[in-house]
Amino acid sequence: MGELSVLINILGAAALLLWGLRMVGTGVTRAYGANLRRWINTGISNRIRALGAGTVVTLALQSSTATCFMAASFAGRGLMTTATAQAVMLGANIGTSLMAKLLTFNVGPLSAVLILGGVVVFRSGEGRRRHLARIAIGLGLMLLSLHLLHIASEPLRTAPQLQAVLRDLDGLWLAGLALAALIALLAHSSIAAILLILPLAAQDSFSLSFGLALVLGSNIGSALSPVLETGHEKPVVRRVPLGNLIVRLAGAAITVPFLETLAPLLAKIDADPVAVLVNFHILFNIALSVLALPLTGAIAALTLRLRPDEPMTDDQRRPRHLDESALGSPTVAIGAATRETLRIGDQIEAMLALSLDVLRGGTAKQAGELGKMDDVVDSLHEAVKMYLVRLSNEDMGEEERHRASEIMTFAINLEHIGDIIDRNLKELAEKKIKHHLTFSDEGFHDIEAMFALTMSNLRAALAVFVSGDVALARQLVAEKAEMRRLERSATESHLSRISSGRRESIETSALHLDILRDLKRINAHITSVAYPILEQRGELERTRLRPAG
Repeated sequence: MGELSVLINILGAAALLLWGLRMVGTGVTRAYGANLRRWINTGISNRIRALGAGTVVTLALQSSTATCFMAASFAGRGLMTTATAQAVMLGANIGTSLMAKLLTFNVGPLSAVLILGGVVVFRSGEGRRRHLARIAIGLGLMLLSLHLLHIASEPLRTAPQLQAVLRDLDGLWLAGLALAALIALLAHSSIAAILLILPLAAQDSFSLSFGLALVLGSNIGSALSPVLETGHEKPVVRRVPLGNLIVRLAGAAITVPFLETLAPLLAKIDADPVAVLVNFHILFNIALSVLALPLTGAIAALTLRLRPDEPMTDDQRRPRHLDESALGSPTVAIGAATRETLRIGDQIEAMLALSLDVLRGGTAKQAGELGKMDDVVDSLHEAVKMYLVRLSNEDMGEEERHRASEIMTFAINLEHIGDIIDRNLKELAEKKIKHHLTFSDEGFHDIEAMFALTMSNLRAALAVFVSGDVALARQLVAEKAEMRRLERSATESHLSRISSGRRESIETSALHLDILRDLKRINAHITSVAYPILEQRGELERTRLRPAG
């Protein structure tokens, strides 16, 4: 039980360290996510600036993995070349090594102050203040975890069995690389892996040269995680973490043969083994950046050969704007969801236009295309919905929560419109084609007028969705009344033609009335985007009913 207790305490302290790292990264992303993304994007003008941007952003996020995902996302959207993204990652490697250095300073008493102050601000503040409080709490937890880790690992560091294992491994550089890489991979962080190794180095549990091998392994392991997690992305995204892994592997391969030579040289600078390992971590990543920065173009070319572009297929069902790396910044993520929802609106407009063409005199093949277009709407709607669900409701401000709800509601209404077109209008068009029916000229003119108003209202609804313009929202609701008038007028005219014995009107009566009904339903879904805006501004009556009595 004694050994189990020690293990549990060590794992608990390590988990607290990882949670603190995550809280700091999340807090920084949510407070300054858009600024950090702009900062990275400003680095695309040259490789030196890109390297600096990667260093600064990683120091803020305390995670080179997060920076890697951000750079890969930019590369995937064509905002940054793979070569520039590799320069950003070289800077990220420097940033994460500097952060490990900062965490070795003795600032233990500060942890209680940071946690206490952070909790007080978090409970009393909102918006950015809560994010800043999260950063303070995360830093406090990290410092506290290091203190707990030192205490918890004391029995392990002095255990004869561990000393014997480490003595047996000492000199087996590949074993050290693999062990540290596994720890960093599991922890998703080279900082966490190195901070777990440093207490053992302080006890002289292994030679300095073996400690250097462990540091190299930590670098490799943290680069493996993004490679595995982006495995499902398109090739241009996967090239960025792959190039970073190649650079780190190459750096380790070049360095390993000289570990016995480097260890005594570094010990002359500082005899403390902890300082030696931390300094080596920084110097290694700086040297790697100096050597690899001129080669970023060649690295990009190599990753292109290893991860070539897939054959060009314009899969409309795949979302284009839902940036995974933006989920930590609600404002940016909501903007991405808005753009993707506009794509759904464009697809609905195309479906309405094709429906009218098919009703006018199209083919069964054209009608079948409506089903495929609805599949696109369904896929994009599901993607937007799941994307918004992954946003943390707790960390969004009231305005952000309200906007996310508006996006979700509008996307749902657009999906319902797609279903009406696919299941109703398409079937009506297919019946018309199958039975060789023809609308009367007057009747089809009424249908065209309702289609024209529907598409006009849809464009207005998309504008209201983006702008939140109250005047345009009022106009859109007024058009709903116009649609009711137009539908009633068209129905009366159609019944009048039936009464007069018009053959075309009699044959197409069921189709005609169903089309009018479906367009009216579609308009109801379209105008729904205006109600939250008008309700928020107090522009709506509570009920259309007259008072009783």
